Amino acid sequence: MLIKSLSLKNYRNYKDQSLDFHSKKILFIGKNAQGKTNLLESVHYLSCLSSPRAKTDSELILWGEEAAMLTAVVEKAGFDAELTVKINPPKRKELKVNQVKKSKSSEFCSNLSVVSFSVNDLLLLRGVPEDRRNWLDMAISQIYPAYLDRISQYNKIRTQKNNYLKDIKGNINANTELLEVWNTQLCIAGSNIIYLRIKFLRELQKIAVEKHFQIAPEEYFSMVYNSTVLEDVTLEKEPDISIEKIAETFEKKLEERKLEEIIRAQSLVGPHRDDVSFFINNIEAKKFASQGQQRTIVLSLKLAELELIKEKIGDNPVLLLDDVLAELDNNRQNYLLNAIGTETQTIITSVDTVLFGEKYLKDVEVFNVENGKVR
Repeated sequence: MLIKSLSLKNYRNYKDQSLDFHSKKILFIGKNAQGKTNLLESVHYLSCLSSPRAKTDSELILWGEEAAMLTAVVEKAGFDAELTVKINPPKRKELKVNQVKKSKSSEFCSNLSVVSFSVNDLLLLRGVPEDRRNWLDMAISQIYPAYLDRISQYNKIRTQKNNYLKDIKGNINANTELLEVWNTQLCIAGSNIIYLRIKFLRELQKIAVEKHFQIAPEEYFSMVYNSTVLEDVTLEKEPDISIEKIAETFEKKLEERKLEEIIRAQSLVGPHRDDVSFFINNIEAKKFASQGQQRTIVLSLKLAELELIKEKIGDNPVLLLDDVLAELDNNRQNYLLNAIGTETQTIITSVDTVLFGEKYLKDVEVFNVENGKVR
């Protein structure tokens, strides 16, 4: 997979910028707050129609403008596809592949897969559960584009349920027939999400354990999926769980906590409240791991994500590295750059080139970024 060109109009601090790429190694150089991260963010957005940095699409539009346009030409399996997104809130975003409109996100997102690794990802372990859920959901969507539609459907049902719970808040004698309808729909949509999350994490852990061992051979890495439906799922030991079993347990949990949900007027059970825990030698990393150990975990996860996506889609995803090298020591820097390989298109941002050896810079296409302009 290869991004051959990128065009931004009224996106973040870019009024009108077009770039052509002729290498698999691309480096954006510039001082902070010039727009380097915005370039990587635009590529990420074209892959999954969301930004890891923005809560709403309105934040992505250049100040004073009404809409933004993103376009990229992507080579996949020997064929070129032109991807275009028009962001024009509150209207629904317009999606086109080769000038043909697409109504479903999954039809658009299946054309470009990326793995994004930024400084914020280094805080994945110490962040809030929502950070880890967002990482997990974005990673899964790179393999199963339809997963985004399932997340969207689940969130719509949950919003409707929450609105109803607010209407009957604290009224334990209220008619709950409508609540039962929302719960049934949540079970169906949520069980699929939980099943795919566990399946993905099981496969990811197998690869991440090997990556982690290569950096820190004296430490054993493992993960646990913390579910409000299934309790804690030990990914390396427990047998596969069917969607039907998850749905059955989901239904029981909702019934058990129905009164509490009515009193608190919140949906308390489901994948929207789940989390992932990371362990080194069976000790929870969030609480006890050093900064270096936490960074080794995140680095292992990202490299495992890269390999797993390649295995599943039969092509190399594009790797986005946003100022992350400056936060890694020499050992982890070298391991990352050596592990990428020559077949993966890698787009990196940095304040300068001093972190890169002559060997790596030999085939790199370097762009200078200053105040929303690239040359």
